[in-house]
Amino acid sequence: MRADRDRSRVPGEPSRRTLHSVTPLDRIRQRLTVRPLALDAAIAAGVLVCMVAGSFVVPRGANGVAWGVRVPDPLALVLMVLGAAALVFRRRAPKTVLAFTGTLAVVESVTGDPRAPVAMSAVVALYTVAATTDRTTTWRVGLLTMAVLTATAMLAGPLPWYAQENLALVAWTGIGATAGDAVRSRRAVVGAIRERAERAERTREEEARRRVAEERLRIARDLHDVVAHHIALVNVQAGVAAHVMDKRPDQAKEALAHVRAAGRSALEELRATVGLLRQSDDPEAPTEPAPGLDRLEDLAGTFRNAGLPVEVARADHGTDLPAAVDLAAYRIVQEALTNVRKHAGTDARAEVSVVRVGPHIEVSVLDDGAGADAAPGTGGGHGLLGMRERVGALGGTLTTGPRYGGGFRVHAILPVKGRTTTAPGETA
Repeated sequence: MRADRDRSRVPGEPSRRTLHSVTPLDRIRQRLTVRPLALDAAIAAGVLVCMVAGSFVVPRGANGVAWGVRVPDPLALVLMVLGAAALVFRRRAPKTVLAFTGTLAVVESVTGDPRAPVAMSAVVALYTVAATTDRTTTWRVGLLTMAVLTATAMLAGPLPWYAQENLALVAWTGIGATAGDAVRSRRAVVGAIRERAERAERTREEEARRRVAEERLRIARDLHDVVAHHIALVNVQAGVAAHVMDKRPDQAKEALAHVRAAGRSALEELRATVGLLRQSDDPEAPTEPAPGLDRLEDLAGTFRNAGLPVEVARADHGTDLPAAVDLAAYRIVQEALTNVRKHAGTDARAEVSVVRVGPHIEVSVLDDGAGADAAPGTGGGHGLLGMRERVGALGGTLTTGPRYGGGFRVHAILPVKGRTTTAPGETA
């Protein structure tokens, strides 16, 4: 039932469980992801505020660090505004924005106002480059940015080369590159996990469709075998009854009794087969065992009653077969005898043999008919095709063809230990 509800959901639509698990932070993140330009503008404004606020911090004062002693130079304000404005386009051209903001940071270092932290915009741009490229590019660009900014500040700046403001550039550029690489790695891992989950979901859906197709084919084979067998017997017995109705009413009554028995048996097998299609809330399906080789004599008896002499020989030494193999062997004999009755002529005789040969069970059905009708498999039926599919599903082999001197031969080799212990949907 849960699988039915999942299949009824529209593809791409989030499930109820997913909707209930979404937090307000997730909603905000989704909205910002849909509008990346607005997110970049907000980040640029925040970086500008931080740079302007940091420009009021004097590195040295009478009592250490002092606030509000002096305002930054106009050139420093222009550089900060340009650096923040460039960050709005960091997703579209990350390397170009990094080169532009790095140039502004170099100009700020040369102009001589160490209080203007324009390098902050270059660090954010370096983070973007690291988050959107590969690790090799991150190392190369990160080391180049770190070397240029630090060397410019040490060699051309107004502060001594060993000043902490110059050494801080190494730390800030390293943090930007490392954080960007970590974000890129996490996105790659999440993307790989999502891809595997989607691939697994597609695989499950394909497997479900494959199993549905196999189950439909199996049920179609069972329906064909049941209907073809019993309807052929009914047709023969009805013809006998019509032929002897006037002269031998006792034989006509016996033939009609066989017709009734064949019809009842057909209804029971159809009910058992169609019962597999019931839903979980429907009345319980029949639980009687599926037919097997233990009912081979009964099967042969129905054909003898229909006028087809059938001899059965078994040398399987009481082999306990898996349910799937047992059912397949029974259906093969049933379909083969049905073909003999329909195609081999009125004087045909049939021989059925079941032999255990090593790890296999061999089932043979032979007839000596002259073939009054078309040979089996030459018409539009699916009898031989159904046999071949049954045997192939269990890993066996099937050989069919005319016999030398007349007649037809069906020979199936089935593994005693089938691929599955029970046929899908069969009750053991």
